[in-house]
Amino acid sequence: MKFDELDKKMRVFETSADLCVLPGMFMVARLDGRSFTRLTKEVCQFEAPFDERFRDLMVFTAKSLMTCGFRVLYAYTESDEISLLFDPAEQLFGRKLRKYNSTLAGEASAQFSLRLGKPACFDCRISQLPTSDLVVDYFRWRNEDAARNALNAWCYWTLRKDGQTEQQAANRLLGLPVSEKNELLFQYGINFNDLPSWQKRGVGLYWEEFDKPSVNPVTNEDVTARRRRIRIEFDLPMKDDYGQLVRSIISQCQTLGT
Repeated sequence: MKFDELDKKMRVFETSADLCVLPGMFMVARLDGRSFTRLTKEVCQFEAPFDERFRDLMVFTAKSLMTCGFRVLYAYTESDEISLLFDPAEQLFGRKLRKYNSTLAGEASAQFSLRLGKPACFDCRISQLPTSDLVVDYFRWRNEDAARNALNAWCYWTLRKDGQTEQQAANRLLGLPVSEKNELLFQYGINFNDLPSWQKRGVGLYWEEFDKPSVNPVTNEDVTARRRRIRIEFDLPMKDDYGQLVRSIISQCQTLGT
């Protein structure tokens, strides 16, 4: 059998499960760290419940994903996960899901591992969202998940540092309402509202334009050039205000026709 015939025969098995995102659909990728509890608490021994070194690793990885060839409008990271909103006009890889999932997971794993100096792994899945309202709901969901996780983490690790075992701390928090969790922290002198915003709301990354002083190479005159850079926001708004931020990023993209 000639190579061309053999190639055509075998490609069918490789591409039979290919699914492509329909035109006009928003794509949001969510990457999660694999076995990151062990990595952060046992292998690297990061500070619990939050460590700025780990936060910066996640921000670095998110920024790398925004600049590795994809048209990413917005990245959001909390805990050990990263969410990416793609430009609706993105056509890379023919919008094949398997290519996005594998490439993004590989890129994130490589960048994080190189920065950390130890092997780490991410998985990836894509949400296909037909409306901008659902995109806003998605990021509000992850933003509010960050707040819930932060409160639970602070309560759990406060009890652990007070001498309680894993089981004792978990049982103490089981079924406890939010108000009582806040009160628990207050008894240890911790006001949850006063904790850093990035711990409770995550970190957002998006493109912004800025003026950069330059020189016209022909006339040698001083000019101002318009450039783009990634803004890292450690103090994200909450609830409706956060939804409005995401909506404004989408609107800006649609207005520019990108």
